[in-house]
Amino acid sequence: MILVTGATGHIGNVLIRKLLDQGEKVRALVWRGEDTTPIKNLDVEQVVGDVLDPVSLEPAMRGVETVYHLAGIISIMPGRNPFVWRVNVEGTRNVLEAARRARVRRLVYTSSIHAIARAPHGVAMDESLGFDQDNPYGEYDRSKAAASLEVQNAVKAGLDAVIVCPTGVIGPYDFRGSELGEVIRGASEARTMFYVEGAYDFVDVRDVADGMIAAHAHGRRGESYILSGQKLSVRYMLETVREVTGKAFASIKIPFSLAEFAARFTPWYYQRTKAKPRFTPYSLEVLQSNSNISHAKAARELGYHPRPAIETITDTVRWFFENRKAKSAI
Repeated sequence: MILVTGATGHIGNVLIRKLLDQGEKVRALVWRGEDTTPIKNLDVEQVVGDVLDPVSLEPAMRGVETVYHLAGIISIMPGRNPFVWRVNVEGTRNVLEAARRARVRRLVYTSSIHAIARAPHGVAMDESLGFDQDNPYGEYDRSKAAASLEVQNAVKAGLDAVIVCPTGVIGPYDFRGSELGEVIRGASEARTMFYVEGAYDFVDVRDVADGMIAAHAHGRRGESYILSGQKLSVRYMLETVREVTGKAFASIKIPFSLAEFAARFTPWYYQRTKAKPRFTPYSLEVLQSNSNISHAKAARELGYHPRPAIETITDTVRWFFENRKAKSAI
C-alpha cells in the first residue's frame, strides 16, 4: 500500500494516476471537507486526515510501505505566515514521526527548488547548494527548506527517505489553476494577456511524478534530487499557446518598473478581497532570479529526462479545452 499526502494537488493527483497505471494500491490522505474532484473516479482509497493532527495519521499509515509526502501550503505573499510554517514544517515533522512509528520502508518528500539556497546569475544551481531556511525571499521558501532539513534529520535517526525538488510545475490535470496554468488557460481562451518580461525553469507535472517514482526506486537514502525542465519566458509560453491554438489574442508587455511599483499594493488587495494571489513582489522576483538549474544528478542517478516544453504546453492547452467542455456538459 502506498500513501499519498497532498493527493488532490496538481502533482499529487498526477502521481496517483501514474501509480495506478503501474498496478499499485494507493491510499490518499485528504482534509475533511476538501474538494476531491482531482481524484474523482480514480481507484484510490480516501482517508480523512490532517498532517497537523498526529492521531489522524495513525490509521492513514496502517499497512503502508511507501509514503509520498506532498501535503503543503504554497504562498507567494510577503511576510511571515504561521499557518504556512505549521503545515509545511510541523506537518512534515508529524508525517515523519508517523512513518517511523508505522515502520514505513521508504518516504519520498516533495520539497521545492525554492528551498535550495539561491545562487547568483551565471552560477548553475544544483543540490550542492543545500537548503537555506534563512532565505530572505519568502515564508514558503524558508518553510520548505526547514521541512527538508527535518527530513534529513529523520534520515540520520534511521528513517529511509529521499527528497525531490521540482522547479515551476506546469502541465495537464491542473484542476485548481496554478499561476502559470492560469496564464496558459487565459491565452488558450484568447483573452487579452498582460505579462512582465522574465523567465524561469518550468517542468512538466508528469515528469515530476515520474521523477518521484524513480527517486523511490533508485534514489540514495538521504539524498535530494532537483527535478527541473527548461528555462521558459512568459512571452515564449504565450507565443507557443498562440501557435498551438491558432487563435489570435492581444499580449501586452508591462514595463518591469511599473510592475514593480504596482506589486507594492497587490498584497493588500489580495488580503482585502481574499482573491487568490497571482502577482506579488515574490512572483516578480522569481521571474528575474537565476533559472540556470541543473537536473544532472537526477538524470545520472534516477534516469530522469524531462520532455520538451512544446509537448507540455500543447497537452496543457488540450487538457484545459477538454476539461472546459466536460464542465459545460454537466
